[in-house]
Amino acid sequence: MIAGLLTPRPWVALGALMAGAAVALGAYGWHSLEGDEAMRQIFMLGVQYHMWHALALIAAGWRCTAGPRAAKWAAGAGALFLAGILLFSANLYIFAATGDLPIPGAAPVGGGAFMAGWVLIAVSALVREKS
Repeated sequence: MIAGLLTPRPWVALGALMAGAAVALGAYGWHSLEGDEAMRQIFMLGVQYHMWHALALIAAGWRCTAGPRAAKWAAGAGALFLAGILLFSANLYIFAATGDLPIPGAAPVGGGAFMAGWVLIAVSALVREKS
């Protein structure tokens, strides 16, 4: 199971599904929250980060093709990007739609996961594969 995460397939597939979900959620938020501009903007911020990090999942899959050492770092990045989408974007979605903050502090933790994921993508590009 873990070895399968070191290949591009799960990250590219997950990235594509997450990108599609971001499009659907963007349409939902734009149309359903049109009466409350502040909440609409919060929701759309979640969509923006969701989409960028769906694309980052695809980048993690691409980095998995660079070799086994790079793939370990890239898979870690993918996991962090997914955690960021779930903690940051989902928290904003629920807050904007309901007015209730489902998990206080989850958005900053999710933002930290996004940043850490980008660091791991950089590491995956810098590690040298053993000859």
